Amino acid sequence: MGAIYNHVFVIGLDGAGNFIKDTPTPNIHGLLQQGALTYQAQTVFPSISAQCWGSMFHGVDPDQHQLNNDKASDTRFPEDSAYPSFMKLIREQYPDAKLAAFSEWSPINYGIIEQSCQFEDLSIRCPELITTAADYIRNNPDVKCLYVQIDNPDGAGHEFGYGNHVPEYLAKITEVDAYVGLLIDAIRDAGILDESLIIITSDHGGGGDHPRSHGSDHPMDMTVFWGCYGKSVAPGTWIQGDDVSIKDTAHVVAYALGIEPCPTWSGKVPEGIFTTKVAAE
Repeated sequence: MGAIYNHVFVIGLDGAGNFIKDTPTPNIHGLLQQGALTYQAQTVFPSISAQCWGSMFHGVDPDQHQLNNDKASDTRFPEDSAYPSFMKLIREQYPDAKLAAFSEWSPINYGIIEQSCQFEDLSIRCPELITTAADYIRNNPDVKCLYVQIDNPDGAGHEFGYGNHVPEYLAKITEVDAYVGLLIDAIRDAGILDESLIIITSDHGGGGDHPRSHGSDHPMDMTVFWGCYGKSVAPGTWIQGDDVSIKDTAHVVAYALGIEPCPTWSGKVPEGIFTTKVAAE
């Protein structure tokens, strides 16, 4: 199984749901409209951050990985779990590779990703997180996988409410789009855009059962955007229906880097995303 890409970047917008469709996001749309995009991807239940990011990294539902916000905050993910993260698979396949996770919400770095992955980690607030991540990309063009989590949409949702009717929430998503633009610029400046798969998604939405919260199985909480850009993705690919789960992200990362997915993962590589297989250089 050969690698298609030399680098994978995963950018997560906490609490953004699929509301990028309701506010100006020129950087996100400018990239993903050249690749694949859906506004109907589904997260996992309960639609809470640790459960959702845990499913994205570990490729299974919360009742399997057993993460919740309290566990992720207080304990490290077990090294002997039957559901390793995609970061752990990358480390096993590429022992000397550079891996990094820059997360505003620190439990991702210290409770969801296994510490044996030996990754560069940072947990500070934006905009410092983004400028540091961008500098890291420019100074480490050989990074194999980098994850960036931006917390701001979720904070605005809890303060003002979630949804396309809440101007403060939408304004925060537009603000975060500028951060995503800085990361894209850094990948381009590092000279590795053509060798990279970039995935952008959210962990959950909000405003379903409660205007300023999330966690339910309401479509506003459960529906998220998911998109990717890369040389083997046909520009303008609109993924149909709800064929993408946040759990699929782990499979896509592994496929892009030429790694056999963990057989215990329950996700998949969604059909119609990779239209051609182009070997990594």
